[in-house]
Amino acid sequence: MTGMSDMVGAWRDMEQRWQSCPPLLRHASQVLVLALLLLLGTALVYVTGGTQYAYPYLMLIPVLLAGAWYTWYGSLLVAFAAGLLMAAIPLSVATGEPQATLNWVIRLGLYLVIGGFAGGLFERLRQSYLNVELASRTDPRAGLPNDIALEADLSRWLKRSPRQDGRGIGVVLVRVEDIGEIMEALGADASDELMVAISRRLAQLGPNLHGSYRVSGAELALLFWPVGFKELERLAHQVVELGEDNLVALGVPLRVQLVLGSSLQGAGSVTPGSLIREARIAMLAASEKHRAHCHFQPSFARRSLQNIRLIARVRRGLAQGEFELHYQPKLHLASDRVSGFEGLIRWRDESGALIAPGMFMPKVENTTLIAPVTRFVMNEACRFARRHGGRVSINFSVRNLMDDELLEELNRLVEEAGIHPSQLEVEVTESALVNDLFAAKQALERIRGYGIQVSIDDFGTGFSSFEYLRHLPITGLKIDRAFVEGLDKDVRARKLMACLIEVGHALDLEVTAEGVETQGQHRILQELGCDQAQGFLYAKALPVEELLAWHHEREQHRRQGETPIPRR
Repeated sequence: MTGMSDMVGAWRDMEQRWQSCPPLLRHASQVLVLALLLLLGTALVYVTGGTQYAYPYLMLIPVLLAGAWYTWYGSLLVAFAAGLLMAAIPLSVATGEPQATLNWVIRLGLYLVIGGFAGGLFERLRQSYLNVELASRTDPRAGLPNDIALEADLSRWLKRSPRQDGRGIGVVLVRVEDIGEIMEALGADASDELMVAISRRLAQLGPNLHGSYRVSGAELALLFWPVGFKELERLAHQVVELGEDNLVALGVPLRVQLVLGSSLQGAGSVTPGSLIREARIAMLAASEKHRAHCHFQPSFARRSLQNIRLIARVRRGLAQGEFELHYQPKLHLASDRVSGFEGLIRWRDESGALIAPGMFMPKVENTTLIAPVTRFVMNEACRFARRHGGRVSINFSVRNLMDDELLEELNRLVEEAGIHPSQLEVEVTESALVNDLFAAKQALERIRGYGIQVSIDDFGTGFSSFEYLRHLPITGLKIDRAFVEGLDKDVRARKLMACLIEVGHALDLEVTAEGVETQGQHRILQELGCDQAQGFLYAKALPVEELLAWHHEREQHRRQGETPIPRR
């Protein structure tokens, strides 16, 4: 079986090499083969005694071969030549008896009929093959060339000799970021018409553009030659300008948001797959950085590989119990007593070292792994609240809010733990509410329906619009550390903090300030009437055992009238 596959592979390799030869060389070789076969057949008929035997039918071999190579006109031409060659050979070489005219005319006619039929059949087969080949290289919905056509064209262009000026092939991958909204509002036909409209618009980019290909439902690939880095940057800028200008789909004017990634043929060995892959990595980097365009850099590929490995390690770490929850205390500023805790996930690797959440959580939040990670956090927080009392806050991402099963599980865990629902608080960042405020509001109402507290985290860094606060079923605000940093140095910072606290209290919300690191910040927050505070001034996030020891030590200092020592 292996030998057969090797033979097929070798044959395909030979066929590709043959097709890559110059057309003139291929035609000359084919004509030479046909001529040799005709001469060989004629010689064989003569040597075997003349046309009275069956050997003249060997002349059909070059006729059929000509039909396969050149369809009906090639087979008819060779059939006519074969008939004339057979007419010149006697019926019997030994006696020198000539053929009757009717004999060779009938044979000539037979050759022509067989050649014409075979040539027509081969032409239909070739046309059918071309139709299938065209269909395989065309997007069926938009009628644009697809990714197969892109790879084939790139292979052809990459075989060209390098230019003296160093310019080469450039690939730009273009994604319509809001294609989902267009499909939801107008349907799939509108998205297809939109991609065609963008492709036609981009045809204005000039002679360097050699193809526009639809490589996915929301992506176009552009092939440029010859281009250098600066030219590709300029062309990418033009793509954004042209593509984001007003377009029309199904009679509806649209303005879309494009994200571009580009790659350029390098000095080393380059394949079509590597150019497309680099352009895609650059496009994903542009999307991640919220930029219109990024050109490929090797660091992007390394980062992508690191992300893949990181996600795999997170999955394995969950299974092996490498994650744990640390707790940072919150202080009730009026009484100077601990009023609650925020549960913060930590990852302890095989060596026992802690991996900072910032190293893995931003990546995890963009994958389906956020659900099992959040389940772990919910379970640990409920266990802590049951054993040690107090209120525990946990963080929810936008994916968590839209996960109905996860919300149901949150309610079930609270019931199974036997804690009062108000002992658990869900913190949601303002940015998690931006994409779909209505859906987020429904999710928060559901959480509040369970009796669980809800707080807006990092307040002041997202919407920066107080209007939405009036409509959300929240119980608290956590003011971002950016507003706390300058409290003891900047009068305007204090006035702004006072404003934020007053907004929260006006809506009957509990206000927490995070990132408190100095006694001056602590004192000012007390004076401004802030309800709670958390930060390194009091303690960092600690494992349960260290947290309980810190709490016990703090209570002792407080009863003795001493200033507690922060645990950092």
